Amino acid sequence: MLLILPLIGACIVFGPGLWVSYVLKKYNRQPESNFPGTGGELARHLLDRCNLQDVKVVVTEIGDHYSPDDRSVALTKDKFDGKTLASIVIAAHECGHAIQHANREPLFLLRHRLAQSARSAQVIGSALLAASPFVGALTMLPHLSFVSFSGAFLVLGYGVVVQLVTLPVELDASFKKALPLLSAGYISNAQLGPSKIILRAAALTYVAGTLMQLLNFWRWIAVLRR
Repeated sequence: MLLILPLIGACIVFGPGLWVSYVLKKYNRQPESNFPGTGGELARHLLDRCNLQDVKVVVTEIGDHYSPDDRSVALTKDKFDGKTLASIVIAAHECGHAIQHANREPLFLLRHRLAQSARSAQVIGSALLAASPFVGALTMLPHLSFVSFSGAFLVLGYGVVVQLVTLPVELDASFKKALPLLSAGYISNAQLGPSKIILRAAALTYVAGTLMQLLNFWRWIAVLRR
């Protein structure tokens, strides 16, 4: 029983990330014969079709993403140059974020503002954690004081909030933006099911990070309680 609980916890925390990695690798191997262009070319085409000519399509080494600050859809080289199903679907997913930005959708804008402030939150949180022993000594409060909890939240918990807001944004980009675009003649009926799996994986990329941050947050709280 003592071994089963840690194994279950490990599956919950690491399972989503492993599944996402497996799905993306599985559908990023063989080029598809019905795709006339690459992921990068499809991204450019979809953006132009949506009157988003000002959004760039670029190659990145830090993972596929859409950058609101640079107004760019960034694809890793294998997706940018590839004609695999994963290349096409991920390109459409990232274009979905560009559409959200252009539409000024509230959740997307909220997520962007939270992400921008995350670094500042970590700096302030680290300062609060550093100051908490002194505050505790001066005020004679328990070790898990408001200052300590606030610091731990800003360092780790704030990131969890960002990720929780990110999930519906990702699901919207996958299933309300990318899937309707892809279904309009860019993929075959046989590719529709696998495309949904890839889109789900793209949306759930952040779940693994969220679970890990939650675990780290509760570890911090456990340490502060001692």
